[in-house]
Amino acid sequence: MKASKLLASIAIIAFLGLTSCSTDSVAEDAVDAIEVPVAPQAKQIEIEIMELINTHRISQGLSPLNDHNTVKAVAFTHTDYMIEENNVSHDNFFQRKQSLQLNANANIVSENVAYGFNSADSVVNAWLNSPSHRENIEGNFTDFDISAEKNNQGKWYFTNIFIKR
Repeated sequence: MKASKLLASIAIIAFLGLTSCSTDSVAEDAVDAIEVPVAPQAKQIEIEIMELINTHRISQGLSPLNDHNTVKAVAFTHTDYMIEENNVSHDNFFQRKQSLQLNANANIVSENVAYGFNSADSVVNAWLNSPSHRENIEGNFTDFDISAEKNNQGKWYFTNIFIKR
């Protein structure tokens, strides 16, 4: 990644309060899709986030999205990666996209990530108040899922992936 793109990415992440989003237009510099593990059982905060997103979509006249275990498993791998790296990012997005194309018949893949929010309401509101994140939430997708995990300091990391099949 060029230094100017890296600096711009860091500035955007800082500006958005440590949230970010990505679509399949992200640079495709990774080569291999990630292996899909078994999806962990949904946590209460994850269920609440999905309900809030679908409630918002319905309020906008959009169809609710279906939860999807493969999407959840792929989201979990990225949340775990962000915790290991101690960094909110879209690193290796192309691998997640490719994995979902192969394992979930996804045609379009997009994601929102976040860090440090303490409730489902706070993270969903932050995403809805950001035009690019809101675009993902209101996008033409069929399925989605989320992974929310805490690091050793008890801070939440989130990966919300949307697909269209």
